Amino acid sequence: MPEVVEQNPASLLGYLAYLNNERNYSPLTAENYARDIRRLFALAGVTPLPELKSHHIRRYIAQLHGSGLGGRSLARVLSSWRGFYSYLIRDHHCQSNPCVGLRAPKAPKTLPHALSPDEAVKLVEMEVATPLDARDKAMFELLYSSGLRLAELVSLDPIDMDFLDTSVRVTGKGNKTRIVPLGSHAITALKAWLAVREQIAKPDESALFVGKNGSRISPRTVQLQLRQWGIKQGIASGVHPHLLRHSFATHVLQSSGDLRAVQEMLGHASISTTQVYTHLDFQYLAKIYDGAHPRAKRKP
Repeated sequence: MPEVVEQNPASLLGYLAYLNNERNYSPLTAENYARDIRRLFALAGVTPLPELKSHHIRRYIAQLHGSGLGGRSLARVLSSWRGFYSYLIRDHHCQSNPCVGLRAPKAPKTLPHALSPDEAVKLVEMEVATPLDARDKAMFELLYSSGLRLAELVSLDPIDMDFLDTSVRVTGKGNKTRIVPLGSHAITALKAWLAVREQIAKPDESALFVGKNGSRISPRTVQLQLRQWGIKQGIASGVHPHLLRHSFATHVLQSSGDLRAVQEMLGHASISTTQVYTHLDFQYLAKIYDGAHPRAKRKP
């Protein structure tokens, strides 16, 4: 007889341990999964998870859609639920996965917003008056210089910096490591931060960036600081870490036209993920085509 999985933290905690220890997911990604699974618990109510069928899951997705959740978010929710059920089948004798074969409503294709080069420069050219200001400037220069994800930024240690080689070693999704170039402005900002880091960091703290308490900085603190500095610097659009990643990718692609290089620097497993940036400046790409293709300008 299948084991009854109660809607309580026990099964969720076991799954999160599995994601962290066996799948090498970042704490931020695992917390996103946990939030989605808590939604499933709330929607299922007193119905044990092994008793849910595909029609239940369809109804839950419809409810979430009706509450305003978009196609992209619903796809992530379904992926979280599907993975959770796979874990329950493996470790808790659940008999079937009601999420298999279900798809979320299609999300409209939207291009990622990016800052203009002038806006990006304006943001990172902030005045530094305190050690925390130096920390913030170094974080923002690094996000824009190297296109890091938020989770990658907060997981860095000083040993990951190689100023002689002008590069940073980044551990990304799936615990995969890549080497990304460091810009000269980022190096200057990082050296300025490292010169005052000991004023804030605890003696045994290994993190590159720390919060006011001296321990490794939290993703939420980075988000809040970046938003506040965006307002101070007069950036009209709401500034967040992924916006700097989008801006990095957009500006490098516009300058180089090298999609593969951008893919490598972003740490995308598939180039199809990177290709969204090719739609950001079609006129630029058309100009490259006209100049490079032997028959592009040939008249009939």
